[in-house]
Amino acid sequence: MAKAQLDTGMTIDGFLLEERLHRGGMAAIWRVSHPDIAFPIVMKVPLLDDGDHSQLVGFEVEQMIMAELSGFQVPKLVAIGEFTKQPYIVMEYVGGPTLLKRIAGGRLPLDDVVTLSTAIADALADLHSQHVLHLDLKPANILFRTGGEAVIIDFGLSRHEHLPDLLDEQYHRPTGTTEYMAPEQLLRVRSDKRSDIFGLGAIMYQMATGELPFGAPGRMKEVRQRVWRDPYPPRKFLPDIEPSLQEVILKCLEPLPTERYASAEELAFDLRHLDLVELTERSGRAERSDFKITFGRWRRVRKTMRAIEAAATKPAPRAPIILVAVDLRPGLDHLRQALFEAAVNALANIPGARLACLNVMPTSLIAIDDNADKAGDSIHVSRIAELRVWAGPLQLPRSKITYHLIEARNIANGVLDFAKSNKVDHLVIGAPTSGGAAANKLTMQITAEAPCAVTVVRASDIAPEAAVQA
Repeated sequence: MAKAQLDTGMTIDGFLLEERLHRGGMAAIWRVSHPDIAFPIVMKVPLLDDGDHSQLVGFEVEQMIMAELSGFQVPKLVAIGEFTKQPYIVMEYVGGPTLLKRIAGGRLPLDDVVTLSTAIADALADLHSQHVLHLDLKPANILFRTGGEAVIIDFGLSRHEHLPDLLDEQYHRPTGTTEYMAPEQLLRVRSDKRSDIFGLGAIMYQMATGELPFGAPGRMKEVRQRVWRDPYPPRKFLPDIEPSLQEVILKCLEPLPTERYASAEELAFDLRHLDLVELTERSGRAERSDFKITFGRWRRVRKTMRAIEAAATKPAPRAPIILVAVDLRPGLDHLRQALFEAAVNALANIPGARLACLNVMPTSLIAIDDNADKAGDSIHVSRIAELRVWAGPLQLPRSKITYHLIEARNIANGVLDFAKSNKVDHLVIGAPTSGGAAANKLTMQITAEAPCAVTVVRASDIAPEAAVQA
């Protein structure tokens, strides 16, 4: 089972951990080696020692998406570690500094800005052609190969158009890095490729001017200001910038998605042919809009936000969701088997449905001191692994099953909140044939308040306390 702590010299599935290269907010990067692999490789491992399991969801997203990607614009995938043992991603090591390190010294020569931006737009176009939206494009997530090709990394906040969006289902909040986030992301829109165009526009602005177009907002609500407050035009810092390059940068940063480039391919074409760019008033701006214009935009901000949401690309209709709340406590094998059989029947009766497997952890169990069990294994990873083992015999494809671990003070409320927020079509829960008041109250609350049909599974030979945790 996954360990909360890893050390140099440990071996995981034949990969030798040689040196930890980086520790970020969600994962650590280790240089590793394997006797059967000749090229340099690294292992990305989620952090399991801080008591917060949210990074595991992002890591599962990255595993799902990298398994679907190919090509020169992303690191070559070598291996993926199962949650039942140790979650990890082993991938090709792309040498050289990130774009963040390249721009650490300030703005870049404009010729370099155009060359690098074109390479990033090409990589983004390739990513989008594989149905992936990055949604966290920033200099720290961009590398370059020796031939100049851009490589995009870190897909923990990304979305695949043909796979369930775990982040949207489990965490109902905006995702992204505030400095580069498009306005529609503030509205939790995660289905528009033009959000990545906005992110690239912010990167281009930063490379050209040495400044961030909207500063560094400390809170999500400050991101809203970019709807009415335009950035200083690049010409403010660079009087000799080509009008066509300023046109391209500011077009990417338009608040309304419909006013940006429709695709990364179109952006790459304009960057390669700046002499053909159709110029608008954006190209000649030397100052930000005055107070009168800005105040008028601020007064209309609600209307504008509604327009942004309406203009954003909507996701394809989702499959019906069958939610099964699985009790993972010891001694309830009969109940879990009954839940499994009920899930099979529900899938057979609802064509095209997806199965969502849910376990609720009472908040009293997730204190930092309790993040690992006595053997040093991560409790959070163990729970996810148990869900996977429970559903394993179904052999459902990745697009037809998801696993969710949530925290709640009240287990019934946790199940209900998940069902309501994700518009679940059918809910399957377990309960004893007889039990105490607490067990009956939990079952009654869920059946009474659920937003969908509920199947209550009973196993006659399980302990009366089986329904204490759904």
